[in-house]
Amino acid sequence: MPYLAYWIVFVIDWAGTLAGLVAFVHALTQRSDAYTAADRHTKPIWLGITGGATLAMLLFNFYGAGLIFWLAGIVAALVYLVDVRPKLIEVQRGGSSW
Repeated sequence: MPYLAYWIVFVIDWAGTLAGLVAFVHALTQRSDAYTAADRHTKPIWLGITGGATLAMLLFNFYGAGLIFWLAGIVAALVYLVDVRPKLIEVQRGGSSW
């Protein structure tokens, strides 16, 4: 059973890192004016947040003493992916059709 637990933790650890990398790449490829139009922080701020989040998840593991840094990284990446990314997409597409 510990072998299965190891693989579950391993997948969680790398899935979080992948989410951070996706958030960073998405932040990197967006236009700078879209951030201000979406009423979010500027592009350099989000690049720093998502880049730092990815770095934290690469340096620290989901288990062990660095868990708090890994958790902070995943929260930052998920905030970007769940809140900022949809707003940027909406702004660049011209808003809602309602």
